[in-house]
Amino acid sequence: MGTSVQVTPLSGAYGEGPLCYLLAVDGFRFLLDCGWTDLCDPSHLQPLAKVAPTIDAVLLSHADIMHLGALPYAMKHLGLSAPVYATEPVFRLGILTLYDYFISRRQVSDFDLFTLDDIDAAFQNVVRLKYSQNHLLNDKGEGIVIAPHVAGHDLGGTVWKITKDGEDVVYAVDFNHRKERHLNGTALGSFVRPAVLITDAYNALNNHVYKRQQDQDFIDALVKILAGGGSVLLPIDTAGRVLEILLILEQYWSQRHLIYPIYFLTNVSTSTVDYVKSFLEWMNDSISKSFEHTRDNAFLLKCVTQIINKDELEKLGDAPKVVLASMASLEVGFSHDIFVDMANEAKNLVLFTEKGQFGTLARMLQVDPPPKAVKVTMSKRIPLVGDELKAYEEEQERIKKEEALKASQNKEEEMKASLGSNAKASDPMVIDASTSRKPSNAGSQFGGNVDILIDGFVPPSSSVAPMFPFFENTSEWDDFGEVINPEDYLMKQEEMDNTLMPGAGDGMDSMLDEGSARLLLDSTPSKVISNEMTVQVKCSLAYMDFEGRSDGRSVKSVIAHVAPLKLVLVHGSAEATEHLKMHCSKNSDLHVYAPQIEETIDVTSDLCAYKVQLSEKLMSNVISKKLGEHEIAWVDAEVGKADDKLTLLPPSSTPAAHKSVLVGDLKLADFKQFLANKGLQVEFAGGALRCGEYITLRKIGDAGQKGSTGSQQIVIEGPLCEDYYKIRELLYSQFYLL
Repeated sequence: MGTSVQVTPLSGAYGEGPLCYLLAVDGFRFLLDCGWTDLCDPSHLQPLAKVAPTIDAVLLSHADIMHLGALPYAMKHLGLSAPVYATEPVFRLGILTLYDYFISRRQVSDFDLFTLDDIDAAFQNVVRLKYSQNHLLNDKGEGIVIAPHVAGHDLGGTVWKITKDGEDVVYAVDFNHRKERHLNGTALGSFVRPAVLITDAYNALNNHVYKRQQDQDFIDALVKILAGGGSVLLPIDTAGRVLEILLILEQYWSQRHLIYPIYFLTNVSTSTVDYVKSFLEWMNDSISKSFEHTRDNAFLLKCVTQIINKDELEKLGDAPKVVLASMASLEVGFSHDIFVDMANEAKNLVLFTEKGQFGTLARMLQVDPPPKAVKVTMSKRIPLVGDELKAYEEEQERIKKEEALKASQNKEEEMKASLGSNAKASDPMVIDASTSRKPSNAGSQFGGNVDILIDGFVPPSSSVAPMFPFFENTSEWDDFGEVINPEDYLMKQEEMDNTLMPGAGDGMDSMLDEGSARLLLDSTPSKVISNEMTVQVKCSLAYMDFEGRSDGRSVKSVIAHVAPLKLVLVHGSAEATEHLKMHCSKNSDLHVYAPQIEETIDVTSDLCAYKVQLSEKLMSNVISKKLGEHEIAWVDAEVGKADDKLTLLPPSSTPAAHKSVLVGDLKLADFKQFLANKGLQVEFAGGALRCGEYITLRKIGDAGQKGSTGSQQIVIEGPLCEDYYKIRELLYSQFYLL
């Protein structure tokens, strides 16, 4: 049998819940994403809690709450301790997303599901990989190779390829085939015939409009409201799709010379933009080339102001403005408060750029028709005063006394145990702090007050006489002074990583605004007060899809092109999942599966895989040719056994001659340039390459083999003339002949 593969959805199946899936490859258990919703309900994680301690590795695909929100909680409470793999942007922006969420919650509640330290601990040992980097697992995962590839959708978004014994399992959710302002399209289309493809049906029933028209409609909707004296609220995520929206606003505001202010408001907005400026190599080619040639960083935003509190907005009052505020669900955060302020004015607009999570205020407002009035809870944290403060201080004092008493008792018990049977319990060692004085050796490593008193202390017979600590300075000296070791002054790599990593210590000071830092670090006793109020929704509400996912038509096309042996559908409404399942079953010979939550399906390949070794006698007669980073050769061999292992041996008889094989992938655009450099007149006409006066080259695909790039043929049309043979010879030179 082939590699054993089982898939179990833990969340996000036959529904649009957070993404979290268990993948077992020959017994090695991957956790594919670890998502949560903005509601943070621990009961939703019960399926994950059952398997968390058994997970061997975690693969993260995107840097938003729906893909990694439960990671700190799972590591703190559910026993998840496996190594985590992600790209650098997912690692950095994922931390910022969780920081923003925690601060937003902490400002309005006694949030205790996880802390900033828990977030740091969860990301402390993340293994960061580059796109297309093959990472070989060890120990239990021996023989398994994982590699991240471009997914589109978000910066650093990943399609994961897991390979074992030549069979590929591809995890591709929330991918986008279209190139955007800052992202390349997904690399999923370059995969051919994987054993298993795990993908989502989220957009199976949706079809996108033309992108340029969508952008134009988006800007026109904003300008119309602003010109009428209103303001616009865009509820956005912390560091994901908001980056594309920022570039759209920056471009159109510059082109039209608009003067309406734009604010990007999250608890970590400045840090988000600062990090993104250094991630240009993860973006599309146009941004990278622009920076190389002009040193113009696309995220040096001139029309967008990054702010980390609401003070500046309050100064503007009712003046027209655009505010991009987190969180997109409107449950907590700046977007929640700004919505309450703006909702009762008919001239304002709340424009949603992504579909709201189920059960959230954003989803409620997106239904058709939306409610005219909604109940919201307004909360804020205030310091304790009066009797409440006195009661709190008394309680804290009681707790401190109990802890001190317990520590004293523990210390006394340890001391009795260390003295042994010769020590008398009635003669404890007495240390008189009043007689202690600072030792003359101020450079001693002990520092502070050091004293040794033996009055009333009966030492064990095995002890030695007490001595004051003395350390001889054995430093070496030369003509220029004390000899130093340069390595003592070099920062170690792990120290550099800790310095660069934003954490709950020094790194966080630069990531949080003054108010948020004071909230988190201030020990002033406080409490949260809440009041429920009804908000009359008089403002305009609109939804435009800027989620950056492939639409239904494109998803079907990509699946047909990749042509996996087995297809697993997850994360989509029941209607969308069934629709895509029926479409793929009708139009191809795919084995299509759509498991329910906690339903395990076996998608082990029906093919048998064998490992064979190449004998030295066979390889000594093989002539290989270099193709990129690899070497290729044609081999005729027989399978035999050597040392009880399957081995390829030289054939016992002379093999029949094989037809010549041309190896390579020719692009007509590149070949056009090549012919032009050779002095030939070439041009594209009707999808074909016209060479000279008579010869035409065209590519023809074989529809019988979906997804196979080798099925394409290049046809040369024209009379047998000198140009024909010359162009054919040049064409052959672009391939490797075996």
